[in-house]
Amino acid sequence: MPETHPSQQTLVMKFGGTSVGGGEAIAQAVEIIRRARAKWPNVTVVASAMSGVTNLLLDTASRAALGDVSGLEAAAQSLHEKHFAAVEALLPERTTRDLLTKDLGQLIASFTDLCRAMAVLGEASPRALDAVASLGERMSVRLLAAAASAAGIPAEAVEATRLIVTNRNFQNAHPDFEATTHKTRQALTPLFERGITPVVTGFIGATPEGTITTLGRGGSDYSAAILGAVLPASEVWIWTDVDGVMTADPRLVPEARTLAEISYSEIAELAYYGAKVLHPKTVRPVVEAGIGLRICNTFNPSHPGTRLVPSAAGRVNGKQVIKAVTAIRRQRLVTVEGRGMLGVPGVAARAFGAVASTGTSVPLITQASSEQSICFAVPSEAVQAVLDSLEKAFAAEIRQDDIDRVWATEDVSIITVVGAGMRHTPGVAGQIFSQLGRREVNVLAIAQGSSEVSISMVVEAAATEAAVKALHGLIGETGGEVSR
Repeated sequence: MPETHPSQQTLVMKFGGTSVGGGEAIAQAVEIIRRARAKWPNVTVVASAMSGVTNLLLDTASRAALGDVSGLEAAAQSLHEKHFAAVEALLPERTTRDLLTKDLGQLIASFTDLCRAMAVLGEASPRALDAVASLGERMSVRLLAAAASAAGIPAEAVEATRLIVTNRNFQNAHPDFEATTHKTRQALTPLFERGITPVVTGFIGATPEGTITTLGRGGSDYSAAILGAVLPASEVWIWTDVDGVMTADPRLVPEARTLAEISYSEIAELAYYGAKVLHPKTVRPVVEAGIGLRICNTFNPSHPGTRLVPSAAGRVNGKQVIKAVTAIRRQRLVTVEGRGMLGVPGVAARAFGAVASTGTSVPLITQASSEQSICFAVPSEAVQAVLDSLEKAFAAEIRQDDIDRVWATEDVSIITVVGAGMRHTPGVAGQIFSQLGRREVNVLAIAQGSSEVSISMVVEAAATEAAVKALHGLIGETGGEVSR
């Protein structure tokens, strides 16, 4: 386990879905909590739902909204089996087991009630979906807290609806940090004073009126960062099922390795461009609060993991140029093109206003200097809604032939090379494209942010693995040094 400093007081640890995915994993998490409590005066635990549970909840609810409740009983049975098996494995005392199974059973019953209500109404509102999605975390914290208590660790399950105050943007709520600070300290400080470890639901919060909201899929990392910022904590540790941030997806590049350190700007780019190890929103609260952040492996706790640092400048003798390569699959390139766009102000604003009206996020944008086309990427599942919205927004221009067409490619992938050292190293872009050329990978579009921490390229879906492997080769054997 990573070393601590004597002056550090408060630690927030978040356990992901695989880290609480069953009895054995939860027992390992409990042991990690025990070791942390031996070194830190105050420990707060944030937990995700058990792996696979949130998908099961939402998939079942979505089908129910269409009037299909044929799989509801099977889903409820699966939830019973998954959680009750862990209860049996972790809690030796019968009375405790009975109380917990009753509590979990009531939450599962509320899930079936919500789904049947959706089936009757024929719709699932974002508010109702948040109520369903919250149940996974609400069950897992009760299980983890009970397991810790049974192992002799004073712990108490705490629903984040008591702590994190958000707006009413259901399914992707934004926290009110001032209100959250007050409520979190009010609720958790008395537990710390009594030597109790709070086990808090990740992913969820509540409006000022107390209505459940969620922070977006994968939002438990964000929850940990929010609590770390408002307590405040000295460190936030994200416990997952890998040894830290890797130079590439090991499923694509078997020789990928763990990075000992990475800067906040680099991890922000990696998280945004597809690396699943950290939720993209996690970085900002941590940076603004000046909190240390580390990513660790629940199943290999002796590994130091990856530590996030404020700046990557000057490390590895200034030679660490490219740090990692990541890929986002299942994207489409959408193009708005026409000679009538030349010199016409407001075309881009209207285009992206049309995209925003569909609730779609755009991860990459590129525009020709001739101003005759705008090209951007959107998730494949959103492409038809985006095309329809654009055609509606530019209906007059399309009729007048000022815009020739609005169209989308087949599936593509966004490949991103990340490294703060690229900012000061001439020739990196040339090496990147030469490397891709040698592997016969065709680049469809290119974008680079003003921070110069990353370069993103769009390639055909079939070329994803070849592109990632090719660019990973530039990292080299010496920790990211690019030959010159």
